[in-house]
Amino acid sequence: MTQSWTSGYVADIAYIEGFYVQQSPARMALACLFGNVAADLPEPDDDASYLELGCGCGIGALVTAAANPGWQVTAIDYNPAHIAIGANLARAARLDNIRFIEGDLAGLATSAEADAIPQADFVTMHGLWSWVSNDVRAGIVRLLAGKTRPGGMVHLSYNALPAWQGALGMQRLIYETGIRAGGRSDMQAQAGLALARDLKAVESKYLTESSLTRDLLDTTAGMSTEYLSHEYMSAHWAPAFHADVVAALAEAKLDWVSSVNPMENFPELMLTAEQREVMNRYKDPLLRELIKDMCLPRQLRHDVFVRGARRIHNEARDAALSRLTVVPIISPGELQTKIRVPAGMAEVGDKLKDMMVAAMRGPATVGDLMAQGGEQSNPAELLSVLIGSHQCQVATRSNGDQPDSANRLNRVFGSRVSSIVDAKTSGGLASWRLGTGLTAPPLLQFMAARLLSGEREDNADAWIKALSADVVPEKHDTVRKVVHTAIEQRLPILRQLRIVPD
Repeated sequence: MTQSWTSGYVADIAYIEGFYVQQSPARMALACLFGNVAADLPEPDDDASYLELGCGCGIGALVTAAANPGWQVTAIDYNPAHIAIGANLARAARLDNIRFIEGDLAGLATSAEADAIPQADFVTMHGLWSWVSNDVRAGIVRLLAGKTRPGGMVHLSYNALPAWQGALGMQRLIYETGIRAGGRSDMQAQAGLALARDLKAVESKYLTESSLTRDLLDTTAGMSTEYLSHEYMSAHWAPAFHADVVAALAEAKLDWVSSVNPMENFPELMLTAEQREVMNRYKDPLLRELIKDMCLPRQLRHDVFVRGARRIHNEARDAALSRLTVVPIISPGELQTKIRVPAGMAEVGDKLKDMMVAAMRGPATVGDLMAQGGEQSNPAELLSVLIGSHQCQVATRSNGDQPDSANRLNRVFGSRVSSIVDAKTSGGLASWRLGTGLTAPPLLQFMAARLLSGEREDNADAWIKALSADVVPEKHDTVRKVVHTAIEQRLPILRQLRIVPD
């Protein structure tokens, strides 16, 4: 349903809640080091500021605030429903270091309200740039120019070209069909997708030739209507070439550094030997990125920029990487040493495999892990594999207990889970040690809340009963197995991260 104030943005249905680790300060700092740029992570009680633009329901901002109670967090969104959800969660968790602002980014930079926004050490935008108008993008750049501190880091995700080139017609078809169908945005998206699938079934040229289009039409059948509405029913959706985004943010004195997804910074993992040979003929970083984007199915880029990048040599970079501490976020038995990458399946070498096995034993510095691999060990390679394969995260704090703010937010998240098949999930748990959050499905949020309330895992039968309330009886044994597997494999991780008590 069209509302006059939305200006082509989907606002009649709230976006899905989600936590995305790419938005964390530690991942931004790691991306800077991979790009040979100095990166400083503030201490938990430093006068640091984190700003999220287009925050949605604010889950990532809430997690950041709870994990860093001394920081100031500001979360901004155009949709008042999103701001209401985030602000209510902040009140429930009694977080006093986060502020939610309902604002139009097109003109916010020159408004009186912007004066109260502190300059930010970290800025993040996920799912924003490609879905807003040119006026809003210009307003974002003005706000970044005024609110990013010198040395501040900016994370920006966007739909990338040329990967989306083959799906431009599909998105336009869905949008044009939807706005003519009427009704709420989720109904419009479903109407557009139905026509697209019908045309694909009768061999429509542009819906069958593109592998991306074929895959999207197949996979969207199981996706949430909230996601589909915001993904396909924006009037302004515009994927972009990397070089154009870099040029736009240069107006705010922001330098592009690297990708926040670690493995994307290593051509050996991303490209074939023949593709690397062509790319290596060129030194210009923007041209090299374009060559990579021509070779990779990279629909969503996660780029990191710095306002005033301080370039460092490889020796200083490796020293900084070696001082980082990593913690496993999987159980030792789940370790994968054969990793799927765009260039194929990568089987890590024996030395790297030994270091990965050692990393599963618990928190360790990269330097300590490399000591087991010999003199030729590469800290960047080790970190890119451990972090990029989602088997470890960087721990920004080696000691200290969870602050009450993190415990309160995690209890609030878990209290919202009433069934193992709950569709509503915040997707994260705040962690002091990580300085951010741990991606967590509803079951882990439920368990964490119960454990933080004084229960123990020997109360699992009561948990299973509560989580099975709307599950058909023949599936109760499956619920029991899932809960006990989580207790065996995930609970030790939550305890190691001090998200729940021992």
